[in-house]
Amino acid sequence: MPVRTEQRTRFADELRRVPAWAWGLAGIAFVAAHVVFIWLMAHDPKAPALWVRILMAIGAGSLLGCYFLLIGYINQDAGRRGMSRLAWTLLAVFVPNGLGIILYFILRQALPSLCARCCAHVQASYTYCPHCGESLSPQCPHCHHAIHPGDVFCPFCGQEVEATRPATQQPMTTRPEQQGNL
Repeated sequence: MPVRTEQRTRFADELRRVPAWAWGLAGIAFVAAHVVFIWLMAHDPKAPALWVRILMAIGAGSLLGCYFLLIGYINQDAGRRGMSRLAWTLLAVFVPNGLGIILYFILRQALPSLCARCCAHVQASYTYCPHCGESLSPQCPHCHHAIHPGDVFCPFCGQEVEATRPATQQPMTTRPEQQGNL
């Protein structure tokens, strides 16, 4: 029997970042919308038919639930990107009509990356690591286009590029006191 490998999407990974409190608030908002539209509106003599109130409850509950899930996501994602979690969460909550949420997604910083040599977190816009000085975007020595660290030939000019090994594969140097024991 063949084994199925489960592949997760990027959306599923991002959905896991939503904290439990946001899921709880979303559930409460969804139930509260149903209580308001189905049960409380039933006492109004001008209330629409039951099926209309049910559709209104599902729509309003879904919108409120998504709103709270987005607030929770912004809270966690801002911290992950090195931005102020409190400031962006308050902005998303208090700027009306969802404009705060839209502003966050437009103005958020890129995810930090890891330096290949020292594994420090560096911002995506950096060209060199501020901790060890490693070049974060290697270039072809001939045409100066950006290349990937493991490239043997430049994809733009076709010239051979010096093979640079990642820092984790560089040979370890021995300390002077250990050299005599070899």
